[in-house]
Amino acid sequence: MGAIFALVLNAFVWGVSWWPLRELQGHGLHPLWATALVYLVVVSGLLTVRFKAWRGFAAHPQLWCLALAAGLTNMGFNWAVTVGDVVRVVLLFYLMPAWSVLVAWVVLGEKPSASSLLRLLLAMSGVLVVLKTPDSPWPVPQDVTDWLAIMGGFSFAVTNALLRKCGHTPSASRMLAMFGGSGLMAVVAALLGMSQQLVPAPALQAAGIPVVLGLGLALMASNAALQYGAARLAAGTTAIVMLTEILFASLSSAALGAAQFSPRVLLGGSLIVLAAALAALAPSPEASGGAKPH
Repeated sequence: MGAIFALVLNAFVWGVSWWPLRELQGHGLHPLWATALVYLVVVSGLLTVRFKAWRGFAAHPQLWCLALAAGLTNMGFNWAVTVGDVVRVVLLFYLMPAWSVLVAWVVLGEKPSASSLLRLLLAMSGVLVVLKTPDSPWPVPQDVTDWLAIMGGFSFAVTNALLRKCGHTPSASRMLAMFGGSGLMAVVAALLGMSQQLVPAPALQAAGIPVVLGLGLALMASNAALQYGAARLAAGTTAIVMLTEILFASLSSAALGAAQFSPRVLLGGSLIVLAAALAALAPSPEASGGAKPH
């Protein structure tokens, strides 16, 4: 029960992470700058206890690819969940198990089976249902938020594949790559956005500092919980429990008015969740839940 509770804790932190991110936006921080500051706290904490983690980058250059993928994951998810409909964003992000079928084929050389292609079709059907709104003649992404969520989920699949490919590297170095890459990519994107006058300069109010520190500590605790739980449970069980993130995101956003529910969203979301659950239960080695980089 302890391992399952740890995973539920991890899912809870990520399921409600949209709220502190929106609070930081209210305190003057664009989601990109908020991501950068929060991961500065996380990286500082990691290097405090595992200072030599940075040495792994010299011996294993592929960790830079992991950093890039994790950075895109967090940048896409955090930005989208801050400004968009929370449930819609989380559902589009959880296309990750479907993307994993294609990513594992390219990155790991794992040819998709008939069952994995069926799950891919099921998930994509769910996405089409979610994306098709009464105002749109075609089931396509409606705005930048949809694209950010889809990019985040795809990058998450790439991250999980690279984690398996980099399994021989030191664990502390992999964590530094994911957390450091998340902060670095957010800074680069924010600076580029500022140069195009798309992202405002950071102007964090004093009241937002405790939120940054609190979210950073919560992410460190959730990662520790994930590592504890995932090490003691089967990968499929881990992935299934992690799907409770959708439940926490849905309940919290509904309670605080940050999402809109409709029969269309519920139907499409059910197909996406079913595809993710089937991927988690599958005996194949594809990355259906994996290590959470964001």
